[in-house]
Amino acid sequence: MNRAYDLIIKNAILNKNSAPVDIAVTDGTIASISLSSNNEKRIQYLKDAQTVYNAEDNFLCSGFFESHIHLDKACILERCEIKKGDLDEAVEETGKAKENFTEKDVFERASGVIEMAIKKGTMGLRTFVETDLKTELRSFEAIKRVKNKYAFAIDIEICAFAQEGLTNSSETQKLLKQALSNGADLIGGCPYKDIDPVKHIEMIFDMAQEFDVNVDFHLDFDLDPNNSSIPKISEETIKRNYKGRVSIGHVTKISAMPKEKRKKMALLLSNAEITLTVLPATDIFLNGRDYDTLIPRGMVNANELKTFGVNTTISSNNILNAFTPYGDTSLARMANMYANITQLAKDEEIQEVYKMVTDNAAALLSLPCTIEVGAPATFIILEAKNEIDAIRTISQPLVGFKNGRKTFSNDKAKIYFE
Repeated sequence: MNRAYDLIIKNAILNKNSAPVDIAVTDGTIASISLSSNNEKRIQYLKDAQTVYNAEDNFLCSGFFESHIHLDKACILERCEIKKGDLDEAVEETGKAKENFTEKDVFERASGVIEMAIKKGTMGLRTFVETDLKTELRSFEAIKRVKNKYAFAIDIEICAFAQEGLTNSSETQKLLKQALSNGADLIGGCPYKDIDPVKHIEMIFDMAQEFDVNVDFHLDFDLDPNNSSIPKISEETIKRNYKGRVSIGHVTKISAMPKEKRKKMALLLSNAEITLTVLPATDIFLNGRDYDTLIPRGMVNANELKTFGVNTTISSNNILNAFTPYGDTSLARMANMYANITQLAKDEEIQEVYKMVTDNAAALLSLPCTIEVGAPATFIILEAKNEIDAIRTISQPLVGFKNGRKTFSNDKAKIYFE
């Protein structure tokens, strides 16, 4: 280290077995990583650096990645009436609210959620945007503006999404194509809300191929172990050479299947290289409403699927609406909730959970997620000692940087004895 650096993070912990390190940044890139040994050379380069941040032996990582969220319909709880608390009611209530969405309204609500996510250490996310006759392209245009406004701090991927059916609406198909022609990054489908789920899947794949974009489906969102759409989606994925380009969310049917059938579904997903996203807050809230005792968890054990080679992620889904009437965009909290529900305790299990909101989700979004020389200087510092501690304690993000630029900070809480 023989030059003045733009930024140096000193005394950072990179994993549970590492000693504190200093990370030097030049032109938005990690220029060096060295042990935080106190010597004259270190004293000089710290003195010469433009900015020095002391991590104080806290955990530094690439941040969290939200693989499945709905910015367009977030924070509308006061516009929805929740009586049954089930999926059909959530879709109906949200559908009513959507008719009054304006571009300004969506932009303001989505901006608020993005700012929450940034402060919770989220560095990248995929948002679904409902594109149909109720909203036309108003929500889509609003989310494009949000994406541009916050690009300095977070990477946003927009999925044009057919929530309320497709086969019975040629206008929805036209709107989806318009969105794909004007900045949408991928297309999403919801077969279980269509009168013809099989045709719905085929049409979504047709448009994906036409525009050469990836696909993300909301799938199998109930506790009936029968009639899963996984076989059809796996078949289409392989037939259309879309391995590694398809993801699915919810898939709570798997949680109701016997072990051998779960294994069969897992092997189909693994063979087609389809990513599965678990959405604990929503999956738990909406499912099992018709049970009086021993209410099922209604959430997939993604760790079990991981043993069969399935890439798995955890995400928030909805924030403060009829699908999920709470939320703070904390992926550390969501991962902790998932681990609690699936009764995971071992360090190696918690480490896999950590990967579901970091490495695995970043891979789905094709975003970098490494701390190494030459990588973008994009990272956060958590009030934790390592990745396992971060999930177990739902640790507080203290500060974040994207390409060497400071993007947020949260003051560390203090206790005053006198």
